[in-house]
Amino acid sequence: MKLAKRFMALSLSALMALSFAGCGDKTSDTSATTKANSTTKAADSNSGTDSGKGYEDCEISISWWGGDARHEATIAAIEAFQKKYPGITVKYNYGAWSDWETAMATQFSSGTAPDVNQINWNWIESYSSDGSTFLDLNTVADTFDLTQYPEDKLDLCKVGDSLQAVPVSMTGRIFYWNKTTFDKAGIGVPTTNAELLAAGQTFKDVLGDDYYPLSLGEYDRMICMVYYLESKYGKNWVENGALNYTKEEIMDGLSYIDSLEDNHVMPTLAIQIGDGADSLDKNSKWINGNYAGILEWDSSATKYRSALAEGQEMVVGNYFTDWGSNQGGFTKVSLGFAITATTKHPHESAMLMNYLLNEDEGTTLLNSQRGIPLSAAALANCTSQNLLDEMVAEANSKVLAWCDYQLDSKFEDSSLKGSDGVYYDVFGNLSYDNYTVEQAADALIEGVGTTLSK
Repeated sequence: MKLAKRFMALSLSALMALSFAGCGDKTSDTSATTKANSTTKAADSNSGTDSGKGYEDCEISISWWGGDARHEATIAAIEAFQKKYPGITVKYNYGAWSDWETAMATQFSSGTAPDVNQINWNWIESYSSDGSTFLDLNTVADTFDLTQYPEDKLDLCKVGDSLQAVPVSMTGRIFYWNKTTFDKAGIGVPTTNAELLAAGQTFKDVLGDDYYPLSLGEYDRMICMVYYLESKYGKNWVENGALNYTKEEIMDGLSYIDSLEDNHVMPTLAIQIGDGADSLDKNSKWINGNYAGILEWDSSATKYRSALAEGQEMVVGNYFTDWGSNQGGFTKVSLGFAITATTKHPHESAMLMNYLLNEDEGTTLLNSQRGIPLSAAALANCTSQNLLDEMVAEANSKVLAWCDYQLDSKFEDSSLKGSDGVYYDVFGNLSYDNYTVEQAADALIEGVGTTLSK
C-alpha cells in the first residue's frame, strides 16, 4: 500500500511538472487584460519602458499556491492592477500546495518559471543557493519599496548581498480547534496535553469512532514532534548544521506521536488517506467537524475556517505548558515573493509585486490572506481599515510571543518534506506499524543527517 501511494505521488508530480498544475485545488492558468484610462508615475528602470507611462506594454506572469480565499483575493488584486496599469497583461497560475514544489522545481531548473513567484523561504537555498535563479531585488529598489521591511527580515532572504525574495510575513504553527465539536462532546477545547489525551476517549465514547480531537498529516506530525521535543528538552532541532537530539530523545518524540493514535486523539494515516481528500480543508471530516483540531500555520486560518460547514466555529488554541518547561515552537518567513532572473520585464514585475505587497489598493484586497503583513505600509493600511482577520492576528500574536526556537533552513527541504521524502517515510511507516519507534528514529536520523550534509 505504501509503494502504491509513493507511485501515485511520483506520477502526479511528473504530470504536474509538465502541466504546471497544483494538485487538490483546480489549477488555473489565466490571462486577462482590463483597459482603463488611469496612469501612474513609475520609475523608468527598463530600457524598453514607455517614458510617457513609466512602463512598457507587455505580458508578465505570476504563480502562487494556497486555498480558495487566497486565490480569490489575489485574482481580484491582479485585475485591479491591470486596470491601474493598462497595457500590462498578467497571466496567472495557482493551485493547492500538494506537489506544488515539485512542479516549480522543474520550472526553476529549466528556466521556464513565471516572472513573479510566491516561494517558500527554503526555496532560496534549495533552488538559488548561488543567487542565480532569482533576481536580486536590490536592482529594482527604485520600483519595489524595500524600505517598508525590517532589515533583519530582509537579511533572511539574502544570498550574500543579493536579495532573492521579499518576505511577506512571519509565521509559526499553532492549534486551531472546532469548538462546535468539542461542545457536542461536552468538553472544552484542550488547553493542556493532558486534556487533549483525555479528549480522545471522550470523543470516542460520546460522539463515535469516527470523531477525533486532532488530525495530523505526515509533515504535521514532524512539526508537532519537534514542538514537543523543544518544549521538553529546550534546544533547537538542528544546531550549527547538525542534528541536536539523541536517538533516545527522538524516540521519546516518536512515542509521543504514537500515543496520539493509541489514545484516539488522531486518526491513523491509513484512515486519513482513505478519506480520499487531497488536503485537509477539502476533507469532509474536517468540513463536518469529525476532525476537530489541527496544528497549522497562523497564516492558514482562513483556509480552514472557510472550509467548515455552516454552524461550525473554529477558535485559536494555546500552546501546551505541560509538554515541558520551555516554550517549544519556531517561527519562520511564512512565504516570500521573488522575481525570476530570466524575466524579460523586471520593472513591470516589480511594479506588480509592489502593488500587491505595499500599495494601498493591492494590500486592501489581499489583507491578511498571506498572514500579517511585514510591510509597514501594508500593515498600516490594513490596520486603519480593520482589514486584518481577527483570528489570523490573534494566532500570529500568540506564535510570535511564545515560540523561542529557530527553524533550520533545511528543515523544509524537499528531500525531507516532499511526499516521497524522509518525513513521509518515517511517520507513514510508523503509523502503518511497518517501523518500530526505534526503526523510525534510525530512519529519521539517517535521512536528516544526509540532507544536512549536502
